[in-house]
Amino acid sequence: MKKYSIETLAVHAGYETDEATMSVTPPLYETNAYVFKDANHARTLFELKEPGNIYSRLQNPTCEILERKVAAMDGGVAALSFASGHAAIFNTIINLCSEGDELVSSINIYGGAINLLGITLKRMGITVKFVDPDDLSAWENAVTDKTKLFFTELIGNPNANVADIEEIGKIAHKHGIPFVVDSTFTTPYLCRPIEWGADLVIHSATKFLGGHGSVMAGVVVDSGKFTFKGNPRFPLFNEPDVSYHGVVFADLGELAFISRLRALITRDIGACLSASAAHTCLTGMETLALRMQRHCENALAVAKFLEAHPAVETVNYPALPSNKYYELCKKYCPKGAGGVFTFVIKGGKPAGEKFMNSLELLQIVANVGDVRSQVIHPASTTHSQLSPEQLVAAGISEGTVRLTIGIEDINDIIADISQALDKATK
Repeated sequence: MKKYSIETLAVHAGYETDEATMSVTPPLYETNAYVFKDANHARTLFELKEPGNIYSRLQNPTCEILERKVAAMDGGVAALSFASGHAAIFNTIINLCSEGDELVSSINIYGGAINLLGITLKRMGITVKFVDPDDLSAWENAVTDKTKLFFTELIGNPNANVADIEEIGKIAHKHGIPFVVDSTFTTPYLCRPIEWGADLVIHSATKFLGGHGSVMAGVVVDSGKFTFKGNPRFPLFNEPDVSYHGVVFADLGELAFISRLRALITRDIGACLSASAAHTCLTGMETLALRMQRHCENALAVAKFLEAHPAVETVNYPALPSNKYYELCKKYCPKGAGGVFTFVIKGGKPAGEKFMNSLELLQIVANVGDVRSQVIHPASTTHSQLSPEQLVAAGISEGTVRLTIGIEDINDIIADISQALDKATK
């Protein structure tokens, strides 16, 4: 496809008119398997000697359209879809790490991801070192000969901190380590992390990509820029793989990571995306640019309102000039900072709960990126698995309230927040 804008790619990328039906929109291929032309065709597909559909745990034509679209929008060479954003994170890590390996992660990430990395992976023999993403020396000092990846969210959950991904990526690459960036809150519309040094980009398409609270999905995009060939950190990429007739995945060049992820990890773990979920994502993504514009506009208006409100202690939104991440936000996300951020209400947890219970339009929901405006109390829900020390390190207090601002009329959103604040502070 020509070098179109993000807005155009969101509508057209990934799909060429189906010759059999001439359908304008991408077809939904609800099938679990595919007919081989003959025995030789089946054998060559299983030996990875030619591309093609084998079984929908490995690939599906509808999922492939979604993967091509997201890869095109992010500027990657290929992508792979999963049943959730969490599955995308886990499978990416397992493709790089084995028992005894390590990774370095920002502490300012989704609470469920902290639990996955810090507890579940630990049980599998994989050690995660959590660092303050703002402290570049902490990334450097955490590296050992066992380190297999760096991981961060570009805009963190829940406090919307902005990671300096260009500088973090330089440290990773100096040590021959791939850099994985979760761009869920930004989407390719606000930032393309590959242009700033990311090797792999992860999206929970459940959120802004799908955009309507109607689907669970995850996507991993491969930049194709990381060199596995000859890298001593990755012997499994450089040795013949016994489960695929001795193929050496590093020999596949820019497709080494995504090929191994599909052929081995997805094959064995099976966290594949359904065709119907992919189709729902594709429909949602066609309006991504319009929705992200509105999310950003509305969120900034709400953040400004809260910053001036006497019942609010602090507002954590990087598009505010007063925010410590304002300059980084302008650098990486010049179109806007997305729709998710937090504020701290005076009165702590009791005031926060009263605020949420007083809302009439905003819903109390453990999700973000919906067209609907929603709210949650991170310390008791999304980040409740964190220890008190981890909550402090992540900047989450008992008075922290997370907002995801939707695309409703801004006056209606602010009016609802205003009346709820009034009731919460009486």
